Amino acid sequence: MLMIKILSTHSADFEQVLQAVADIEAIVQPQDAWGFQTLVESLKQDSMHLLIVYEQKNNSINNTVTGYCLYQVIFEQAEILRIGTHPDYQRQGIASQIFARLNTELRRDQVESLLLEVRADNTPAIALYEQQEFALIHKRKGYYQTPHQPAIDALIMQRLYVRE
Repeated sequence: MLMIKILSTHSADFEQVLQAVADIEAIVQPQDAWGFQTLVESLKQDSMHLLIVYEQKNNSINNTVTGYCLYQVIFEQAEILRIGTHPDYQRQGIASQIFARLNTELRRDQVESLLLEVRADNTPAIALYEQQEFALIHKRKGYYQTPHQPAIDALIMQRLYVRE
């Protein structure tokens, strides 16, 4: 069973959970992973929030971190800074569940738009974001530089929230 919650900086397992996120980052973002200390520093800002996806096993207290979404809210604007799912749990709808929970949180906070940046060659992520009502609003030519490889564009995508 999956459980999604916002990580409190005061929770007893804060460091353990952040280390699990850093470990997933190292796997899914090998060229650009955020480490444990970067995550700790980020979460010191009041505007930063971290959604954590846990897999609960047999009603045990020992939950496995399977995914995460680090985002920032500043007034009516939000931005996803990091998002990822452990490879063992990909293609199981976890990212869609993260977005469902994130959308609930952002609507509650009266956010008007959500931004994110994605590599132009990350086709599966782009397809997911389009499915989640994101639209391309800007392209940064040659933004991602890797030695001995052609530069990759960064795509800036946005989702707008309609006030109800």
